[in-house]
Amino acid sequence: MKVGAVIITMGNRPEELRALLDSVAKQDGDPVEIAVVGNGSPLPELPEGIRTVELPENVGIPAGRNAGIEAFGPGGRDVDVLLFLDDDGLLAGEDTAELCRQAFAADPRLGIISFRIADPDTGETQRRHVPRLRAADPMRSSRVTTFLGGANAVRTTVFAEVGGLPDDFFYAHEETDLAWRALDAGWLIDYRSDMVLFHPTTAPARHAVYHRMVARNRVWLARRNLPAPLVPVYLGVWFLLTLVRRPSRPALRAWLGGFKEGWVSPCGPRRPMKWATVWRLTRLGRPPVI
Repeated sequence: MKVGAVIITMGNRPEELRALLDSVAKQDGDPVEIAVVGNGSPLPELPEGIRTVELPENVGIPAGRNAGIEAFGPGGRDVDVLLFLDDDGLLAGEDTAELCRQAFAADPRLGIISFRIADPDTGETQRRHVPRLRAADPMRSSRVTTFLGGANAVRTTVFAEVGGLPDDFFYAHEETDLAWRALDAGWLIDYRSDMVLFHPTTAPARHAVYHRMVARNRVWLARRNLPAPLVPVYLGVWFLLTLVRRPSRPALRAWLGGFKEGWVSPCGPRRPMKWATVWRLTRLGRPPVI
């Protein structure tokens, strides 16, 4: 089973990028092929044999990763599995690629694996990095309904069947959009606590566009993927949760602007999931109303 890795960078973390590349090169088994995407920035000098893509402007995270997929041929067909890794992350073990091979070989319906993200100094995993509602124990592996964008592995057959990440999302919720389409096509998603990416503890709101895009993309996500009766329920619950969390006035203003933008702007093709998929999500502990 051939494994590749996609890493997007904005050129501002050359030392971290080199450390990540070294951790990928040390993986057990056959070498992992690597594609590095310069997302609106020139790439630094890289080791020989790495596939490179330099995009003239920052097209966002999902479009940047899609460019990395295409570096392995249409839909990534040159390899069987692609790892997606943040450029300031570091694979903690040398067996991650081999564990992925074993997991995908053992279960032909397994489409996506979400790794555990841990702080390199403390070893702690933030609750938001456990992709399920019952997130108190990050050391418990389980079947889940979404995955972490910068620490995962995807069987490339998934892209061939359901398409790539939604380019227009730019940032936020693109993983859940792909996850829902994959689940609707019959694929499975696992969270594996034994596959670890070291990553410094950060807050998502550090991005200036965070609140607007989180709200806009949440609306797009629902409009694109949910059966019509669930769209207002899902978005109504998130609206109330946002108010309960009492964001600052500037954050709430940005969030409300994004929420409105999500309704009035094109969301891309609408392919509502089957009601059987809604039931699958519910049985997995995350009905698509929250």
